[in-house]
Amino acid sequence: MKKQFGILAAVSALALAGCSYGTAQGVESAPAPLAAVELVMPPERDPSELQILFWNDEQRSERFRDMESWFAGHEVPAASNPRPLAEGTPLPAELAQEIRSLMLETGAAGVMVWDDGGVRFEDYALGFGPDQRWTSFSVAKSFTSTLLGAAVKDGFIASLDDPVTKYVPGLAGSAYDGVSVRQIATMTSGVAWNEDYTDPSSDVAQMARFVLEYGPEATVEQLKGLEREAEPGEKWVYKTGETNLIGLVIENAVGLSLAEYAQEKIVEPAGFEGGLFWMTDMRGGNIGGCCLSLTLGDYTRMGIFALEGGGGTVPQGWFAEAGDSLVDFESRPGFGYGYQWWTYPGSYGAQGIFGQSITIVPGDDLVVSIVSNWPTATGANRGKWFQMIGKIAAAD
Repeated sequence: MKKQFGILAAVSALALAGCSYGTAQGVESAPAPLAAVELVMPPERDPSELQILFWNDEQRSERFRDMESWFAGHEVPAASNPRPLAEGTPLPAELAQEIRSLMLETGAAGVMVWDDGGVRFEDYALGFGPDQRWTSFSVAKSFTSTLLGAAVKDGFIASLDDPVTKYVPGLAGSAYDGVSVRQIATMTSGVAWNEDYTDPSSDVAQMARFVLEYGPEATVEQLKGLEREAEPGEKWVYKTGETNLIGLVIENAVGLSLAEYAQEKIVEPAGFEGGLFWMTDMRGGNIGGCCLSLTLGDYTRMGIFALEGGGGTVPQGWFAEAGDSLVDFESRPGFGYGYQWWTYPGSYGAQGIFGQSITIVPGDDLVVSIVSNWPTATGANRGKWFQMIGKIAAAD
């Protein structure tokens, strides 16, 4: 198996060197990528060491801030003109202490509060610091959504109502026939999917098997074997596989990897100071549903970028729509889902397993960024931080 991993890594490198993502019919050719997006290859390791869901607490704390040493990915340099994060009025001392106590209780490695134009709170734990990057897990989905908006703005994707099969023809004849790009953006395709992280036979757990068996065709091969359980647009089901599919749609339409496109459409205009690392798949492209790494400050810069409307890189009003409750959760009034953003009462945000999040409160010009090492992938800690963010929003 160790040798097999080495072969997989080599194939990924070869795919990047000679990769052609293709360009959607009827749009202009791919833009030239900005300079110095590089492929990073980790040391060869036994695949048993790469099972993230089974890392212990110590391994997670160490490896979440050093994913570049464990997985292949694209290294995107810092913006040519990083955005400074001004120092704001500190939060009241009692509230700051509550945040630090909750950090300790929930295994948070870093928390930053940006409010009314300045950083009002910033603290770190678990050996993590301001110059290090921490993995995002599904926070990456909201980055992929932003690149989807950019591809629409640039004309590479004609409409969110285009069929998915226009951009990923390999899914023709599958349950994705008749499904629109908008419906995969809101996870309402009607295609069945099991996202149970504790079930080794679930669809999300089987993604690794498809990579081993099908290599560059893994995502298409897995998705085209799924069944439809509802008509498109009628049922919401959380599906990491479909965000990977959004990544394919974008890369096929634009002709660049997500990381290369993100350099032009997110990293530069948002002014990231610490660059970006985004894990690659066997095609040499990036994993749309997961696995980019950022400094805590750059998590916050992404939130500010969304709060301010995206600097002209996405259609006018994109974030207002993407962060709106396009799907309402009947069991949780006020909560829902937009275009790969979770929506909450008066706010919206990006979430990732083990406690990563960016929460944006437009009415208060507030962004709260959190990176963590929870003991389990999901749990009650999210609710505790919702309550804390409410206190922060109400603070003077």
